[in-house]
Amino acid sequence: MTSFKFLSCFKCLAVAAGVAAVTGVGFLYSGLYPMGADDHHNDLTYWALETLRERSIARASNDIEVPTDLNSSERLLAGGADYNDMCTGCHLKPGKTESDFTLGLYPAPPNLTLTGDRHGHEHAGDTDNDDEAIKRQFWIIKHGIKASGMPAWGPGHDDQRIWNMVAFLQRLPELSPQQYQILTARDADDAGHH
Repeated sequence: MTSFKFLSCFKCLAVAAGVAAVTGVGFLYSGLYPMGADDHHNDLTYWALETLRERSIARASNDIEVPTDLNSSERLLAGGADYNDMCTGCHLKPGKTESDFTLGLYPAPPNLTLTGDRHGHEHAGDTDNDDEAIKRQFWIIKHGIKASGMPAWGPGHDDQRIWNMVAFLQRLPELSPQQYQILTARDADDAGHH
């Protein structure tokens, strides 16, 4: 009798799982879910995607070793020029509060001229300016984030260059527009120019 109940329960679970799978595949192929960047996700979908992203990045960046010379002026200057060339369209610069990209991307890219607790992303309040945030920044710059507009810079940039950008990000919220201009200037013959 007990084995009959177990088999019956197992069959019910298998049927329910099958119905859920067919319903899910049907929903995917229906085209009913709005994919436009101007039509935001519902709260549950947004929560699920944010949680998946944050947990995935935390796990993947956990074993990254932060260089001891991250605060060097050489890194700051080299990273500033790259940030100015590659990142300001989405992540802005001091004195700029929006761009065509920030208005049109969903989810909106964080304004990195603001401190982590002010730029409005879930991870912000608990990782600003510590090793966890630094590792996270390195991983995101190197690998990018799927379906977010954030490219992977790793294929065209070595780790040293990415660490330079991370070094610059640590100081960016403190910079005035004038300081930013000085720190991001690039020599005309600089081979790293994009």
